Amino acid sequence: MTDTTYSDPNVTPPLVQAVPLGLQHVLAMFASNVTPSIIVAGAAGLAFGGPEQIYLIQMAMLFAGIATVFQTVGIGPVGARLPIMQGTSFAFVGVLAGVAATMGLSVALTACIIGGVVHFALGAFIKHLRWLFPPLVTGLVILTIGVYLIPVAIKYAAGGAADFQMEAESFGSLKHWSVALTVIVVALGVKFFTKGTLSASGILIGLLAGYVLAFALGMVNFAPVAGAAWITPISPLPYGFEFNLGAVIAVTLVSIVSAIETVGDASATAKAGAGRDATDEEISGATYADGLGTAIAGIFGGLPNTSFSQNVGIVGMTGIMSRHVVTIAGIIMIICGLIPKIGAVIASMPLPVLGGGVIVMFGMVAAAGLNVLAEEKMTRRTMIIIAVSLAFGLGLNLVPTAVQYLPGVIKTLATSAVAPTAMMAIGLNLILPKDPE
Repeated sequence: MTDTTYSDPNVTPPLVQAVPLGLQHVLAMFASNVTPSIIVAGAAGLAFGGPEQIYLIQMAMLFAGIATVFQTVGIGPVGARLPIMQGTSFAFVGVLAGVAATMGLSVALTACIIGGVVHFALGAFIKHLRWLFPPLVTGLVILTIGVYLIPVAIKYAAGGAADFQMEAESFGSLKHWSVALTVIVVALGVKFFTKGTLSASGILIGLLAGYVLAFALGMVNFAPVAGAAWITPISPLPYGFEFNLGAVIAVTLVSIVSAIETVGDASATAKAGAGRDATDEEISGATYADGLGTAIAGIFGGLPNTSFSQNVGIVGMTGIMSRHVVTIAGIIMIICGLIPKIGAVIASMPLPVLGGGVIVMFGMVAAAGLNVLAEEKMTRRTMIIIAVSLAFGLGLNLVPTAVQYLPGVIKTLATSAVAPTAMMAIGLNLILPKDPE
């Protein structure tokens, strides 16, 4: 499947090839797409496996599909019209989980809507902002996101995230860790000892193996699945509309970083599939699609969307650049999002199963940040920027009482990990003198 005929994004392989290829794109991103909604729902105090959590999972699938179609089919200037798969972004999890825990989902989702509008507006001049986000800055932000989320993964693997769960006797039990480690071992085994579709689906297969073991150990409750409907209408503003300036600023800052990431994915897709650079129109269209998908998702209870880098790898691996293949993947996600039974099955997944999966996922996010930083020469200036930015970003998040007397908006930003790291990295990179050539 490396025929150069398919280096044109407007060419479609025969359906017997296109449908399996579209499914492969879905399998590669499915677990990563629904995980942020599960984490934010837990932070908001929603019952694990309850109808509200199921609804958020549905919205993650539905609007990943819709945003993907925006990206591949396009509407006017919206959409790169490249084979870019959209999904719920991990970049926003830290900020949104904190906002949801302290202010509620209404504030978090309102911030997503406004952040999406700002993200959309970035499409008009994104190419002029790229100089603010060299690999040093973007790598630091991505690394911070991964490191910030790793403790959440460990808590899930041990059997809890909320205080009452971590205080239970079963927290950290051998049963919980045996399930989590099964997920990790199977996922890594499939990823590195198989090829093609199986390898791309390593995390999903690992989750299925852990799910089976958890079921055998009596950890799975199928009652919510039996009670879930086959079809349900979606609701606009399910938690209302509640504005908070700190939450909006925090989400907007992450949106800018997400936009830069999408620029990178659009460029990588064009390079991997067609051996060329992405055009300005494709980069702007990709950013518009990101923002529009995020804003509309927020209206209905979905979290922010972004391009998924792992799917860029599939384009490079198969050599098939067809955007219509990824459109098929988007349609599959839309169908999944409209069926609550599917969301209920995902929501029935015990925390240790999810924990095993996200240990790998969040670790990979951190590793991706290190990979981006590797593009920078490790001079004394570079190392100081990394050291100070990480110390502020992660330090204030770990010790939030250190800034307890700051006003609410500023405190929210200061303890979000991502925002202070990004602002410190950008500021130091602009202020500190460049190394002599």
